[in-house]
Amino acid sequence: MQTKQVKKAVIPAAGFGTRLFPATKVVKKELFPILDKDGRAKPVIQLIVEEAINAGIEEIGIIVQPEDKRTFTDLFKFPPKADLFEKLSPENQKYSKYLVDMGDKIKFLIQKEQQGYGHAVYCAKEWINNEPFLLMLGDHIYSSQIETSCAGQLLEIYKQVNHSVVGLTKMPAEIISKAGCVKGVWQKKNSILSLTQIYEKPTIEYARQRLRVEGIKKDYFLCMFGLYVLTPKIFDFLESNINNNLRERGEFQLTTCLEQLRQLEGITGYIVKGKSFDVGMPDAYLQTLIDFRNRV
Repeated sequence: MQTKQVKKAVIPAAGFGTRLFPATKVVKKELFPILDKDGRAKPVIQLIVEEAINAGIEEIGIIVQPEDKRTFTDLFKFPPKADLFEKLSPENQKYSKYLVDMGDKIKFLIQKEQQGYGHAVYCAKEWINNEPFLLMLGDHIYSSQIETSCAGQLLEIYKQVNHSVVGLTKMPAEIISKAGCVKGVWQKKNSILSLTQIYEKPTIEYARQRLRVEGIKKDYFLCMFGLYVLTPKIFDFLESNINNNLRERGEFQLTTCLEQLRQLEGITGYIVKGKSFDVGMPDAYLQTLIDFRNRV
C-alpha cells in the first residue's frame, strides 16, 4: 500500500489556560511571547506553525474558541493598521507580509465547547477529510538536535511504517503522572519501537509494574513528546466516545483513543532527537524563555 503524504497539521488552541491565570484572562497562552534565536519576539502559536511548515506541511488547522478567532485572524491574516504599519521599520514591514503569507496556509476551526483534548481534535474531522495528519500541542514548542526538525523526523518515520507514529521522550518517574506513557518492543534500539501499551498519567507504582521498557534506565519511562502523526481512524474512536459520553476526569481524552487505534492498526513510537518546551505552566514558561532563546 502506498503511503499517503501528510499535508495537514492540527493545532488545538481552544483551552482556557487555567494554570497561567490571571495572565490568560487577557492573553491566550498560545499568544505568549517567546524570544527566538534571532532575537525576535514571536507568539507561541507562530513557532508551532513554523515547525509544521518547515516540515513540509501545506495546510494548518488551528482549533479555537469562537470568541478568539478574531485575535488569531488579526495575527495571521491582516497587516497592522496603516498608521501603525508606517511606524514599523522596513524590516518589520517585510516581516508583516511574511506573517500574512503564512496565514494563507491556516484555517481556523471552531470548538464551541471546551470538553477536553480529544474533543478538540475531533473538531478537525471534516477538515482533515479522511487523510493522515500531524497533530501538535498548542502549548509546546520544539527544538531539534539534528538538521531535520522534530516534526520532520516523525513524518519521515511515518513514510517508513505507513501507520500512526507517536513522538516520545524519556521522563523521570517523578513527573510521569502528568504525561501519557507507553511500553513497547524495540525495532531499532533507543530510537523506534512497536507500542504494546499507551497509558495516560500513570502512578509511579503502575509505571514500575507495567510500563518498563528494556534498556531505559531505572525510574525513567517513555512518555509523549507532544507530536503525533495519526491516521484518520482516530476520529472513529473519538466520535464513539463523544456519542456515548465516555469521559475521563470529566473530559473526552485522546490517549484512550490512541490505545484503541494501536490495538486496531498498530502505532510506532519514536524517540525524538530534540527537546519539547512546555509553555503551559508558569515555571515551565519561565524556563522556556531562558532555554529556547539560547538553544544551539
